[in-house]
Amino acid sequence: MTNLAIPMLPGRLGTPDMQLRDDPRADPRMIAAMAALGLDVAGPPAPIDASAPLEQLRAFAAEAEAGFGAAFEALITSLPPVSGVTSTTEVIRGVDGNPISLFIHRPAATRASMPGMLHIHGGGMVIGAAADAQYVRWRDELAAAGMVVVGVEFRNGAGKLGSHPFPAGLNDCMSALQWVTDNKSRLGISKLIVSGESGGGNLTLATTLKAKRDGRIGQIDGVYAQCPYIFGAYAQKPRELLSLQENDDYFIGCALMAILVRVYDPTGANATNPLAWPYHANAADLRGLPPHVISVNQLDPLRDEGLRYYRKLLDAGVSAVGRTVNGTCHAGDCIFRGALPEVYAATIRDIKGFAESLARD
Repeated sequence: MTNLAIPMLPGRLGTPDMQLRDDPRADPRMIAAMAALGLDVAGPPAPIDASAPLEQLRAFAAEAEAGFGAAFEALITSLPPVSGVTSTTEVIRGVDGNPISLFIHRPAATRASMPGMLHIHGGGMVIGAAADAQYVRWRDELAAAGMVVVGVEFRNGAGKLGSHPFPAGLNDCMSALQWVTDNKSRLGISKLIVSGESGGGNLTLATTLKAKRDGRIGQIDGVYAQCPYIFGAYAQKPRELLSLQENDDYFIGCALMAILVRVYDPTGANATNPLAWPYHANAADLRGLPPHVISVNQLDPLRDEGLRYYRKLLDAGVSAVGRTVNGTCHAGDCIFRGALPEVYAATIRDIKGFAESLARD
């Protein structure tokens, strides 16, 4: 009788104290880049949890913003600038009466018409800014590939652009969508996609859902959500979302995400509102939406919620593609331009190819 080895469950499902650097699935080039910044292992536990007073949570989020910002800056400092791209800024008035900066990037050698993107940055809808260097770089790279990219500086729940809880950021994204739609001809945009990663993936999907509710879904030709942060109940770790346990504290963790959830929706009144947490969208919400790509990262706690949303889209009859970037942590294909140039470039190509496929319809 042959003895068959029982495979070890992946990540922290099989080894509860597994560190990202020791996970055999991780790309060693990514681990080396993370190790230089101390990101290849879990950091110390947060000094507070999501039940702390809101002002303490906002202060903690601001500290996290500074820490992530310094790390992201370090990862791109040595990269050469992107050539062949121009950028301008427009300031518009949002539906709430607030000013919103839009950063417009395009190829210097413009064509008559090309695919366009409304880009929504990450940070859990709470931290970060479209003006941050890593997002400027991302928009430049997409523009160099042959797209018009408009980054929206939406209001955050905390940090340097806070404190503005839900639905302030979503309202700003909707205002940006309307402005880009109104100016498609001037911008030289053929078809428009909405895209973002992490919290930007949340707002990408929420903007699409709200556009449908508002009778504006025709303004969006396609949706490309990367590692979307859309579940919202990160203390639960349900069985259908095993990656929340499998990959917890691999670069990001459930404790941090739970804090950001509370800052974004302080009273919890929107815990199952699909416009705040798109994971909770039902078939009626999704039916009739434009084509989607849901791209996730293998070693991300958020992996399975993105894949579940992809499955919901298919069940609702929406044209959808699911994509998993192996060997990478949360947003690793967006962050590690220097260490993983082929992986980064593959995602740029996929976004551009998706947008171009819509333009050929």
